[in-house]
Amino acid sequence: MAQDPFDWTDDEARRRERAGLVRTLRPRPAESDLLDLASNDYLGLARNPAVTGAAAEAARRWGAGSTGSRLVTGSTELHAELERELAEFCGFEAALVLSSGYAANLAALTALTSRGSLLVSDAGNHASIVDGCRLSRAETVVVPHAEPEAVRKTLEAHPGRRSLVVSDAVFSVDGDAAPLAELAALCHGGGAALLIDDAHGLGVLGEGGRGSAHAAGIAGATGLAVTLTLSKSLGSQGGAVLGPARVIEHLVNAARTFIFDTGLAPAAVGGALESLRLLRAEPGRADRARDVARTLHRRLTGAGLSAAPPDAAVVSVRAPSPEAALRWAADCRAGGLAVGCFRPPSVPDGISRIRLTARADLTEEQIGAAVRTVTATAPEGAAGAPPVSA
Repeated sequence: MAQDPFDWTDDEARRRERAGLVRTLRPRPAESDLLDLASNDYLGLARNPAVTGAAAEAARRWGAGSTGSRLVTGSTELHAELERELAEFCGFEAALVLSSGYAANLAALTALTSRGSLLVSDAGNHASIVDGCRLSRAETVVVPHAEPEAVRKTLEAHPGRRSLVVSDAVFSVDGDAAPLAELAALCHGGGAALLIDDAHGLGVLGEGGRGSAHAAGIAGATGLAVTLTLSKSLGSQGGAVLGPARVIEHLVNAARTFIFDTGLAPAAVGGALESLRLLRAEPGRADRARDVARTLHRRLTGAGLSAAPPDAAVVSVRAPSPEAALRWAADCRAGGLAVGCFRPPSVPDGISRIRLTARADLTEEQIGAAVRTVTATAPEGAAGAPPVSA
């Protein structure tokens, strides 16, 4: 009898189990009693009636799906409207909407580099950036986390090469912000372009939530492009690339994850557009998200836990081991609180954490309940640990 060609997956499953790295899907119900500090719904807009109503209306008007790639039948007037308003809100000439933030990073990295060019990537960058660097076929140099001097030295070692520096604006593990103004200045001086992934900055940083580039005073700068996601602060689905009009035109013609992918569904476009308009009308949501994050951090560290100072809405709390982090997250869930769990190999520094994401719509009572649950379930060794590097 012939061997099943997928038998090797059983060996991989056993290896993951021995390492404690088994991932499990946990479908969530439509309604839950859990207090949610695990999602990325920073502004509390995913279930906002105006947002869900706009998504439903877009589906009724334009259909359940976009019916094709953006260059065939997948572009609607709604897509163009969202692109215009996103670009204007964030301070850029143009925008291009894709089916996910992951696809947006792959699009920008593969279309703005080529074999023979140089990519300089922060060691803490998201997996989508790592994959985009690999697919680009450019020479990639990974530099130490948030060290502009390392970027400068790398660019100086490759004079005259077409170069692109790429960094998360806010890093998803610890919630720390990249030194964007410094990066932009050294890229300008070294003739390199700069690509920023603002997945965790849009809606939280900058005036009224206009994003990390706006907060750093570099929005619309020469040589700058930004990727972002519509699935976090805007509570919808999808991604976008923002930048000079000629860069966006180039992506339309050269980015494979745009050209060959089905366009973002109208419901997601309609929901994101309504969220963006709500953010314009209620800019205090961004301030509130940051205030909630700072409050969580202050109370957790005041209770003796080790948490990284949040630059945006992510609060990362150190655990003594991967196993302890898993138990901590499970104990929080049993106590009515959903939190994230980060452990190797997902964290580049090898330090396991639970992660809380602040939401602008959390009440003082909910913040207090979250802090009590996290501290009451903290594993031995969590208190008094060295601070998580920010």
